[in-house]
Amino acid sequence: MSVAIVGVAESDLGITGKSILHLQAQAVAGALADAGLSLKDVDGLATAGASRFSTAQVAEYLGIQPAWTDSTFAGGSAFEMYVARAAQAIEAGQCRTVLISYGSNQRSARSRSLAGMIEEHTPQARFETPYGPLYPISYYAMVAQRYLHEYKATREDLAEVAVAAREWARLNPKAFRRDPLTVADVLAAPMISSPLTAADCCLVTDGGGAVILTGLERARDLRRDPVVVLGYGEATTHDGMAAADDLLKPGSIASGRRAFAMAGLTPGDVDVAQLYDSFTITVLLTLEGLGFCGAGEAGEFVRTRALPYNTNGGGLSYCHPGMYGLLLLVEAVRQLRGECGLRQVAGAEIALAHGTGGIFSTHATVLLGADR
Repeated sequence: MSVAIVGVAESDLGITGKSILHLQAQAVAGALADAGLSLKDVDGLATAGASRFSTAQVAEYLGIQPAWTDSTFAGGSAFEMYVARAAQAIEAGQCRTVLISYGSNQRSARSRSLAGMIEEHTPQARFETPYGPLYPISYYAMVAQRYLHEYKATREDLAEVAVAAREWARLNPKAFRRDPLTVADVLAAPMISSPLTAADCCLVTDGGGAVILTGLERARDLRRDPVVVLGYGEATTHDGMAAADDLLKPGSIASGRRAFAMAGLTPGDVDVAQLYDSFTITVLLTLEGLGFCGAGEAGEFVRTRALPYNTNGGGLSYCHPGMYGLLLLVEAVRQLRGECGLRQVAGAEIALAHGTGGIFSTHATVLLGADR
């Protein structure tokens, strides 16, 4: 059985003053309306971030009793993982309609920490914590330093990622930051963790989203044109940075290879991509890991705008509510349905969404196709 996404929505974004569950409920209501469904149709639920019992709490708040749930916590990649789990559950007959939801009031709560506790016996406690790293930026900065050294890249290569994101954000009325941004602006922003300035870092905002999946045949009878799940893959490589085999070989290499193989596609078939952009270095390594360009070539790839990606402005300019992975899916679906107005990629038929979690720790890739 083929599976499709039939409804998507985001909640209020930015600085909302609303609770996590309120934001989730907003997004869920929007996605159900988008699909032409109601809560009584939902018998599967996947969510993370509300609490350690996220699915139970969200189900109770929504007034549903799902037959299937998933609360895998893998950071920003979890929501792409949920697409895979949901597709498998629907295909296996465990449930018929899966709701994937997320919400965060991180900006209103004045918090950026998602790190949790570090156990004393772990490598992080022994080899990382004594040096006082800022989680997670110091780790991404270390990867960026290695990237600049290994490939003789420049800070301008990193900055170009932020500039490209802002160009798309200026076409999106919902983007948190829409003022002009130049490479010089990025380089002149306050240094946070060398070589990353404040403009190399994602936003801190409130926000949330929801995605609804069901079987393709049923999807064709619903309100919107379905978006078909073509392939998916994931990879988990490490927890602490001291355990990473090679800082410049992210798990996106394996997750992308698995997703493309399942879909029977190559990077050259992708019309538009939505890539997790927690920091500018995240995008450069993800483009290379997924095979859109060679090692050390991502700076030029971005500079030449060789692929439309992060067309809503991404986590760098649109919004970043703690974990951004679900909103990658929302934008990918809207692009394939031709609903993006001034930022619409003409003729988009194949979209890729790639989530990254932790400190390049977890990776999940999803390939979606328009149902023509």
